Amino acid sequence: MGSSEFETIQLLLRIALALAFVGMGIAHFLPKPARGMAAIIPPRMRRGGLLSPRNLVRFTGVCEIAGGLGLLIEPTRVAAAIALIVFLVAVFPANAYASQHPEKFGKAAIPFWPRLIAQLALIGVLVVVAL
Repeated sequence: MGSSEFETIQLLLRIALALAFVGMGIAHFLPKPARGMAAIIPPRMRRGGLLSPRNLVRFTGVCEIAGGLGLLIEPTRVAAAIALIVFLVAVFPANAYASQHPEKFGKAAIPFWPRLIAQLALIGVLVVVAL
């Protein structure tokens, strides 16, 4: 694979990731998805006030939107990829919690190991697009 082909693949991956992260970020501000996301925050991580589950969902939505857009802007591409990797690590406890309670969270309760593998693969793709 030549340099030009690799750059084309990187660009297509950046666009796909940007669309995915921006789309998911927007979902954080829609009432029904936001309620579901707030519900999967583990009890040990729940706080009131500024760190309430609802505010955390909004904050992570902003992070996803900013990170997705940042992937498309050359000067911020690497920083955005790093920030999104940190984001994926930070939100994993909520996904792990949901996986332990499929009766409560339904489709959001993706089994632990497939979710972990998907998160790691996504991190790997972010590394590739940041090169």
